[in-house]
Amino acid sequence: MVSLWGSKSGGDQSQSGPASPPDEETGRQQSSQREQHHVEPDERTHLLPPPTHQGYLDPDDPAVSPYNLWSVRVLRYLSIVFLVISFLWWVLLLVSLFISPPGMHSRGSGFFDFSYTTLAVGNLLVTLLFFANPSKAARISSLVIAVLLLVDAIVIVAVPRLRLEEGWVGIGSVIWATLMSIWTIVTDRVVAWGKREEEERLTGREETRRSLREWCAVLTSTVIFILLIVVVVLLTAVLILRARDASLAPPGERYYVDGDKYEVHLFCEGNRTDASGQVNPTVFVEGGELPVEHGLVPFVASALRNGSIDRYCYWDRPGFAFSDNAPSPLSAGMAADSLSEALARAGEQGPWILVSAGIGSIYSRVFASRHTKQVKSFLIIDGLHEDLLYLVGSPGRGFLLWARGIISPLGLDRLAGALFKGRNREDRVYGRSAYQSGKLLKSKLQENLVANSLTRNEVSAARTILSKKTPLVVVSSGVEVRRDSEWERKQRELTHMTRNLVAWDIVNAAPHEVWRTAEGRQVLEKRLGELYKA
Repeated sequence: MVSLWGSKSGGDQSQSGPASPPDEETGRQQSSQREQHHVEPDERTHLLPPPTHQGYLDPDDPAVSPYNLWSVRVLRYLSIVFLVISFLWWVLLLVSLFISPPGMHSRGSGFFDFSYTTLAVGNLLVTLLFFANPSKAARISSLVIAVLLLVDAIVIVAVPRLRLEEGWVGIGSVIWATLMSIWTIVTDRVVAWGKREEEERLTGREETRRSLREWCAVLTSTVIFILLIVVVVLLTAVLILRARDASLAPPGERYYVDGDKYEVHLFCEGNRTDASGQVNPTVFVEGGELPVEHGLVPFVASALRNGSIDRYCYWDRPGFAFSDNAPSPLSAGMAADSLSEALARAGEQGPWILVSAGIGSIYSRVFASRHTKQVKSFLIIDGLHEDLLYLVGSPGRGFLLWARGIISPLGLDRLAGALFKGRNREDRVYGRSAYQSGKLLKSKLQENLVANSLTRNEVSAARTILSKKTPLVVVSSGVEVRRDSEWERKQRELTHMTRNLVAWDIVNAAPHEVWRTAEGRQVLEKRLGELYKA
């Protein structure tokens, strides 16, 4: 019989001394459970145990952003302000291509400063679009752009002719574009720093990986910056060509006109008086669609050497060859006033025998209406009739001239001509490549804007004012007359410009530039000699 105390003693033993066997049994049960749940490691098994986040955010959490820093937000707001300023300046420059605001006239084409401002706007737009995705490629690209733009600014300031043509508008535009490129570098570095700081603060470490979206953003911005670099390289190359062309001295003199706003080039050669002291008539040459040096001047100079004439003068209309661009708008009457001022400053008084070709006949007729007593006679070479000015002033032609002017600072055709076709500075200033110049394109755009309005009214008034006794010779292109019946009819009407028609010659095989053929030169020299001796 088991005693109560013995039972109690056995109970004490089960609670104290014999307690280990149940613990061992429990341990064996847990060990067997672990063995049952154990899985062999495979390629999906974590190498490290799951980390304890201790309150850190996931790197993909939208809260992990550089915008948390006030310095980054301030830079973004300032970039927006700079973009607004650049855009307003861009709009003002765009308007100045058509109408020159007071104090903003550029003696050059105005397309270069527009290009630099466009570059600044593009730079800031790319910066803002990819503001939260900084990259080393963007910083390097912006640095290259800033260096090239700084070189452009130095070239413009260092070359006197470029400094005069670009003026404060062009210099300010290239400096602003340079500063915006530097601003892009600073902004990108600060955003990269802010991104790193926020990642370390909110996730515990700097994030080295990028999402697909971020890689696409970096790739897109890099491609755009590379395109901007190509644009700046082309701008710099064309600017160097312009600096080279500026070293070509004009054969005559430049004279300030229109309140000293710009200069026009005027050249005269020959004797003012004959052996008896009588004043010789002066043949004044007005070019057509291209600079007069490339067309009529060689012919007239040959007539001087042959003794057919004793003296001749010519000028470059605003924007042509050695002359500056005039403020917009510019009509034929405004150009004629500038010519009158330049002749007065040069001390040239005539009498004049006006020789003009193509659209140059419009300018000559307006000039003659304001100097009726000094004009001795006319020689019009395949001249443009005022009724055909609508062709010059057509909106489609104006848009094409504007578009060509906008891309002219890239100089794709000018650079190709210089590198592969042997074009020299004479070709680019007044020769066969002169039509590629931004100055000449700007001048033709100005001509287009007012051809069917102001210029049409001025030449119509000139027709009424001109003396009907003035001797007139008209020489027409046989090619153009046969090609276009309306052109033939208008050439016939030009012969009735005065009542004193000396001759109307149609040179059969001659193109619009009649002097390009031997027969054309022979006819022109003959008629010019007749007018000179009359």
